[in-house]
Amino acid sequence: MEKVYRTHCARMDHGGCGLLVTVKDGKVIKVEGDPDSPISFGFVCPKGLAAIEKLHHPHRLTRPLLRVGSRGEGRWRAIGWDEALEILSRKIREVSQREGPQSIVFGQGAPKGLEFWLMMRLANVIGSPNVAGIGNMCHMPREISSVLTFGFWPEVDYDHPPRCIVLWGSNLDQTNEESTISSRLRRALDRGSSLIIVDPRPTRMTSRARMWLRPRPGTDSALAMGMMRVMVEEGLVDMEFVRRWTVGFQELSERLRDYPLERVEEITWVPAHLIREAARLYSKERPSAIQMGNALEHTTSAHQACRAIACLMALSGNLEEPGGNVKPSPPHLMRLREFVLMDRMPERRKMMLSRSWNFHPLLATVPAQLATRAFLEGDPHPIKMAYLQGTNPILSYPDSQRVRKALEGLEFLAVAEIFMTPTAALADLVLPVATHMEFDDIGNYGLPKSFVLARPKIVDPPGEAWSDIRILNQLGRRLGPKDAFWEDESQILDEVLSPSGLTYEEFKERLILWGERTYRSYIQQGFRTPSGKVELRCDQLRDRGLDPLPGFQEPTGSVSSPSKDYPFILTSAKNPVFFHSAWRQIPSLRKISPEPLCEISPETAALLGIGDGEWVWIKTEKGSIRQKAKIVQGLDPRVVCAAYGWWFPERGYETLFGWKDANINVLTCDSPPFDPLVGSVNLRGIPCALERAQGDG
Repeated sequence: MEKVYRTHCARMDHGGCGLLVTVKDGKVIKVEGDPDSPISFGFVCPKGLAAIEKLHHPHRLTRPLLRVGSRGEGRWRAIGWDEALEILSRKIREVSQREGPQSIVFGQGAPKGLEFWLMMRLANVIGSPNVAGIGNMCHMPREISSVLTFGFWPEVDYDHPPRCIVLWGSNLDQTNEESTISSRLRRALDRGSSLIIVDPRPTRMTSRARMWLRPRPGTDSALAMGMMRVMVEEGLVDMEFVRRWTVGFQELSERLRDYPLERVEEITWVPAHLIREAARLYSKERPSAIQMGNALEHTTSAHQACRAIACLMALSGNLEEPGGNVKPSPPHLMRLREFVLMDRMPERRKMMLSRSWNFHPLLATVPAQLATRAFLEGDPHPIKMAYLQGTNPILSYPDSQRVRKALEGLEFLAVAEIFMTPTAALADLVLPVATHMEFDDIGNYGLPKSFVLARPKIVDPPGEAWSDIRILNQLGRRLGPKDAFWEDESQILDEVLSPSGLTYEEFKERLILWGERTYRSYIQQGFRTPSGKVELRCDQLRDRGLDPLPGFQEPTGSVSSPSKDYPFILTSAKNPVFFHSAWRQIPSLRKISPEPLCEISPETAALLGIGDGEWVWIKTEKGSIRQKAKIVQGLDPRVVCAAYGWWFPERGYETLFGWKDANINVLTCDSPPFDPLVGSVNLRGIPCALERAQGDG
């Protein structure tokens, strides 16, 4: 007998698209888009359609594994959950008593549901201040810079829709920007919105754009300053809003004198006439909105790029306007501070590995590179063990060579995963994880977004796989005190939902719980800043010893500009059929994208004698990798765009699944300087060399 269930995608991406899932005899046999979903309207990407292959994949981890050979050798002993949890809890207690709980690091990749917050809760309960993550390179620079400027992280109000949409470092048509689904963008364009794309490389949406600006990677703040200068010079600023609701306009105007379009063109490579035209289009086609993307967060000047764009939103008068950049209105749920038991560690920030760097307090996780530094150098104190879930640091952390060395040097490493990965292969203990459709979960909780999603259990997980939520809760009950955790995981979901008046069973029927959308709330409440206004001049930054005004600063590092040895600028792109480094073992996805592709222009290919599909070496000061050349019309000849997240599950333990052959983070650096506010490092805008490789790979 067949039954169709409604749910939302997750784990294949950040999640959000509505799905119709057909189950027969306890197995998922069909996945398709839900046309009644109010956020995806029937759209589903190849990743979502490949969920069946993931669920039933023969290489799923199904039992806890204890290492019996050398790290990375691939020799394991299958054990039961009682033994696995006993080993893990005993090790945590032992290290805590001997070295202190601060010597334990918990790590998470992109949060998928409740598991990240439950990890934070467990860390707080046992006294570890160190939850490591990639927030400093993913969403926190945008969020913190926006909060400093006007008190919230803005969403695009696609539903009205905007008359002009700017995709800035965001390939929204093929990716998901923190629960903003591409179908909402396409619907807005179909209803007449104009589109400006700010991206060095062509995307699938470029053909639909009214304008396409191609800045040099790492120079977005200069481009925003140039657009603001045009707006001020040509009277395109919403002066009524600026006079009543901003501070620092005069100082910002004076700063903009340093950005004549001739200079901005020299910095960004974007012709002055296009900057002027884009500023006019964005300012005049109101309401207009900017979708900031993850690409903005990958340099040592990330916060200034996001700050400048936030100020641009304010000058245009599109904040909290229907069809503009609006304030999220989350539904009423359990307060996040209560859920993670923040009061159990009031001195947490003073104990974190990142404490001496003076990053913004909203950055609640330890930046990845500082975790690596502590693993290797014991700075600011030694780290003896780590528990990682949903993350593959050897691929996703900067400077992969150092990351591998750091993980190998740990006294004990536990990894919770769906499949064996290069990182999991180095672990002492590997725990098998259930994936979406195999347990009940809530999506979007803890994020400043306007809705949360039900992700109900549809089928049982294979073998002895457990959800991350169950693993953490059961581990917490062993470590105690027991009143900090729950007898059954279903109680967690009901407790989170309790302020809404819903149980999880009732929530599953609704599937989505919305907050109440508001517009122009600042008229009654002001903005959530010290001045109650938009702070174009931000004294909070001045008090931290940083520039209170937006501006451009060249991304800094060991090499900050092209040279004879490294004549090109390296950037990267996430493959739309994978999620970061995940799913290279899914047959349908590998058929679409079988190999890592390095995008180069026809001019560059001709100059270097490289043919389409030939292997090339990409080199920086840190190392070299090989990827296949893909010749792309429209890419600037000075830019090389490498593929991100590549490893090869089919190669096995002998090479640790080919972890370094095509891995772009072999080419990146994890040493200072970092962005002084949020700790970002240079993952883009890196000088590189390119040459044709011999052989077929």
